[in-house]
Amino acid sequence: MNVLVERINMAQQIFRRQEIKYLLTEKQVQDLMWQVSPYLKKDKYFKGTNCSVYFDNKNRYLAIHSMEKPVYKEKIRIRSYGVPKLSDTVFLEIKKKFNGVGSKRRIPVKLSDFYKYLKTGQLDSNSEVIKKELDTCIERYSLEPTMFLAYDRTSYCSKDDPTFRVTFDRNVRSRNNNLRLEKGDHGKKFFKKGIVVMEVKALDAYPFFFVRALSKLKIYPASFSKYGRVTEKVIYNHNVY
Repeated sequence: MNVLVERINMAQQIFRRQEIKYLLTEKQVQDLMWQVSPYLKKDKYFKGTNCSVYFDNKNRYLAIHSMEKPVYKEKIRIRSYGVPKLSDTVFLEIKKKFNGVGSKRRIPVKLSDFYKYLKTGQLDSNSEVIKKELDTCIERYSLEPTMFLAYDRTSYCSKDDPTFRVTFDRNVRSRNNNLRLEKGDHGKKFFKKGIVVMEVKALDAYPFFFVRALSKLKIYPASFSKYGRVTEKVIYNHNVY
């Protein structure tokens, strides 16, 4: 493959940004949106259900490591938007975070080809660099599919800067069987109460309107990993919010 084409493909498949999470009540969401809605608009993926199958080893090393709040962490998942068919395109992703800055590399792949990849390790891809990185991570940790996780998301972005995004995830749910995306988005709900996970994604500093709203409403970041916390609940039977 031409080197320039490979670099263009990688630029389209690699995302780097800060991703900061907050745990909010529905009342807090309403109050926040009252303050910031004049500056936001629905983004092109405004409303939908995100479904993922996460990879880990038998000891759940990646999840436990994530809960220890390390400087560096990584995870692998296969993601779809909605419940896919075998012929639909899904995304094989590797996510990394270092000092609070996250990067995500992803390969679009037909779901049936993803299952072939699990069996054979073979995958046609327009980015061999990302595939080798995925292969290395899977081999290093002896990874296999371990958990299905889904949530219903609404997404907004700044009217002035589309790279500043705010998402709200509701009905976080999971299952440890039927670890296939085409089997549906059902699962056991994680939160006992109607907690909403807000994620703020920014390449640079937050815009002033958003900082002002967070300060006024006394909304503060929360250390929260969906996969890590759901695994924590399963392993240790910890209480949920």
